[in-house]
Amino acid sequence: MRSCYDFPPVPRLSFPVRAVLFDWDGTLLDSFQADSAAYLETFRTLGIAWNARDFKRHYSPNWLRVYRAARLPRAKWELADRLWKRAYQVQNPKLLPGARAVVRALHRKFPIGIVSSGSGWRVRSQIREFEMRRYVSACVCSEDAPKRKPDPAPLKVALRRLRVRPSETVYVGDAPEDVEMAKRAGVIPIGVLGPFPTEKRLRAAKPVLLLDSVQDLPRHLRAIE
Repeated sequence: MRSCYDFPPVPRLSFPVRAVLFDWDGTLLDSFQADSAAYLETFRTLGIAWNARDFKRHYSPNWLRVYRAARLPRAKWELADRLWKRAYQVQNPKLLPGARAVVRALHRKFPIGIVSSGSGWRVRSQIREFEMRRYVSACVCSEDAPKRKPDPAPLKVALRRLRVRPSETVYVGDAPEDVEMAKRAGVIPIGVLGPFPTEKRLRAAKPVLLLDSVQDLPRHLRAIE
C-alpha cells in the first residue's frame, strides 16, 4: 500500500513547515481497545445495550457525539464521564509503533504540539508516562478551548501558544474531524491510518497527505522542505 494517495501534490502548499501538531488517540497512542472497553463498560452500567460493532459504527473523537448516538440523555452525561474515567483507568494503552521515535526526531527541527479531544487529566498523564513531555511545547485538550473538534478553536489555541502561522503548520490525525478542523483553521492536514475505525471517512475527508503509519511522516517532511 502506498503512503501517498491522489490528493493535491505537496509542492503546491506554503512551505517550509515551522511546526508539527499531532492528534493523540489513534495517531500516537494505540488506544482503540482501551476506549472501546471503557465506553462499553460505561454504557452497560447505564443500561445501554451497545456492543463493539455499535461502538465502531458510531465512534467519534468527540465523545458527546458518541453519547448522542447512544441516545444517552443529556442529564446523564456528567455521570457517564465519571463512569468512563473509572473504566478507563484500569486500561493500559501503549504508544503506536515508532510514535515516540518520530516525535523525538521531529523535535530536533520543529516545535511539537498535541491537540486532542481527550481530557487533560488523561492525555497529559500519558504524555508524562511515556516520557514525551520534554518534546511537547504545547498540549491542548478538551477543556482548553471553548469548542471541540471539528471546530478550529483547539488548533487556534495551539497556534497561539507556539506563535506559528497556520500555513506553516501541519496537523497529523487519524479521523475526519482532524482533517476538517485543520482545514477550518488554515492548517495543513495530514491523515494517518490508525487503529480506530475511521479509514473510510478519513479518506473521504481528503487530507493533503495520507500515511499508512506515523513512522512515514519524517521523510515526507524532509521531502517538502
